[in-house]
Amino acid sequence: MQIIQITPAIWQLPFPVGHVHVVRLSDGYALIDTGMPGSAPAVLEALDQIGARPEQVRQIILTHSHTDHVGSAADLVEATGAQVLAGALDAPFIRGTIPEPDSVLSASERALHEQITAGWSEAKVPPVKRVQVDTELGEGDALADWAEPVRVLHVPGHTPGSIALHLDSSSVLFSGDIIATVEGRPILGPFNVDREEAVASFRRLAALDVETVCVPHGEPLLKDAAERLQAATPEYDWL
Repeated sequence: MQIIQITPAIWQLPFPVGHVHVVRLSDGYALIDTGMPGSAPAVLEALDQIGARPEQVRQIILTHSHTDHVGSAADLVEATGAQVLAGALDAPFIRGTIPEPDSVLSASERALHEQITAGWSEAKVPPVKRVQVDTELGEGDALADWAEPVRVLHVPGHTPGSIALHLDSSSVLFSGDIIATVEGRPILGPFNVDREEAVASFRRLAALDVETVCVPHGEPLLKDAAERLQAATPEYDWL
């Protein structure tokens, strides 16, 4: 795995579907999302490459409930002992206590979704192991033990309980799947349960003063992120 260092304290672990991010805390590390089921060995190997031991992982933050984000959470909790944090409205889906709602797909999204799920079937991706959510997060919550203040933003639309993380001091945003990038261009992430809500959440994130955006799909926006987000047209994506 070619690890991408985004800032001195943030790394992207790139996967074919669903990147994982590592953040150095004041005492340890946090993982943001966990990749597909079966990704835990690669994540642990990447942690070793940056000098982090499994027991130093304090938090696993899940931006939402989809398989490519929660897929290896249970295995990584077992390996690290970390606490799991997720948006309150997605926590029951992550725990597996209620089924999550289906995405509403356009024709172009449906074709992409079929291609992706066929790839999972061919690769014999194992089923998701359900995991306990230790802390349910909501709008305006702060995260403990981070080296700088971080604010939780509730950004529904992709899923009911999707969250983003805004690090104001370093002008960094972890967008979750509300934002993706294609060839350096920010777009609305596909496969939303409520497209109108997702577009509104995109526009809310685009109004933030951020320099860097860490996305789960595509390449990160490493400079002039606010200007590039404001110039985006999510209303027309995936139609």
